[in-house]
Formats: sequence, C-alpha cells, structure tokens
Amino acid sequence: MEHKVITHWKGNLQFEADNPNGKTVLMDARPEHGGYGSGLSPKAMMLASLAGCSGLDVVSVLNKMKVKISDFRMDTYGELTEEHPKYYHTVSVEYHFYGDLLDENKIQKAVDLSIEKYCGVMQMFRKFATVNTSIHYHNK
Repeated sequence: MEHKVITHWKGNLQFEADNPNGKTVLMDARPEHGGYGSGLSPKAMMLASLAGCSGLDVVSVLNKMKVKISDFRMDTYGELTEEHPKYYHTVSVEYHFYGDLLDENKIQKAVDLSIEKYCGVMQMFRKFATVNTSIHYHNK
C-alpha cells in the first residue's frame, strides 16, 4: 500500500503537508533558524508521529479490553547525533496513565503489543535509533 503526501512551500521556511485523509499540517523552522515558529519542526513531527502511532494502538487495545483510564499522555524525547546530517540516535517514550485503580497488567499488555507488534513507526525508528520505553501509573 502506497501513501502519498504532498508538501507545498508556503513562503519563507514554511511548508504545508497534506495527508492521505485530506488533513494538513504546517511545518516551520524556529525564529533563530530563520523561520516563524508557526508549525512543528520536521524532527519534532517524527517524535509526534511515533507517539501518535503507539498511542492509537494503546487506546484501541485498552478499549477492546474495556480498561478505563481518565487520561493518557506520552512524553517523547530524542537525542540527536552531533554531526550532520543530525538524526535521532536514541529515543525515549514515557507512557503516563491516569485514573482510579488502574489495571496495570492490562495497560502493560496494551503498551507491549504496540511497541512489539503493531506500531510501524516504532519499527521504523528501530532501524536507526535505540528506542527506550517506560510506563508510569498515576492512580488517583
């Protein structure tokens, strides 16, 4: 299956990329690099894509397991190489779950299924980076 994304220059250092579902996203450089800071940087989008891919998996699996959570967030960190072209050599994804009496075993299983089986973006990252994951439970 082929995906097609069209990325269009919007002036200065801004680019708008479409998506196979028709939505768009704005990319831009930070002001200190000549941009307006009006969108995500391409590297930040990579981290967001990783979290989004895994997060979609985790929520889908938790819904199928009928596991209730009140909130869920992922903190994703990337460490860049020193030399150009700079790329992430190490990435960490922290899964934070919030709720009453969280079912830690089922949450662990949902996260494991995402990182080991379902998340294609995670598999792509593993081709060029060490990926570390951790789960944090915040019971009310």
